[in-house]
Amino acid sequence: MLVMVDLVLLGPGSIATMLASVLIIAFSLVLFVYWFRYSCILLLRDQAEQPAAAAADRFSYVKVQQSLKTGMELDPLRRSLERDYKILTYLLEHAAGLELEQLEYRLLVLDYKLMQGWYRLTKSAAPLQARRALAEMADILGVLAGRIGEQAGIQPEA
Repeated sequence: MLVMVDLVLLGPGSIATMLASVLIIAFSLVLFVYWFRYSCILLLRDQAEQPAAAAADRFSYVKVQQSLKTGMELDPLRRSLERDYKILTYLLEHAAGLELEQLEYRLLVLDYKLMQGWYRLTKSAAPLQARRALAEMADILGVLAGRIGEQAGIQPEA
C-alpha cells in the first residue's frame, strides 16, 4: 500500500507557536537544572553538619578533601574517588540490607556521575572548576559512606 502524505506549508502563525514551544521547553530545562543543583547543594550542606561515620578512615575521600586544599595533582585524586565509589556501589549492590531507597541519595548518586563528566570536561581547560567537581564528588562519597555506615550500625565518631 502506498500512503500519500500531504505536506503542510508552515505559515507565520505556526512558526511563532513552534518558537514559543521551544522557548518554554528550554526555560523548563534551565529551571530543572537549577532545581537539581540547588537540591544537591542543600543535601550536601545538610549532611556536612552531621558527624562523620566511623568507617570514614577506610575510604580515601577524606584524604582527597584535604589534598584538594593543598593543590595536589588532580588525576590521582580522581582515581582515589573512583575506587571509593566502586567500593560503595559494590556494597550497596551485594550487602544485604544496604540500599539507598530515598530520593535524596539517588539524587546525590546522579550528581556524582554528573560531576564525573564535568571533571572530564574541565580538567585541562578550567582546573579550578575540575578541583571543585572533585571536592563535590568527595563530599557526596562522604554522605553516602555515612548513610551506609548508619544502615550497617557503625557508630559515628564523637
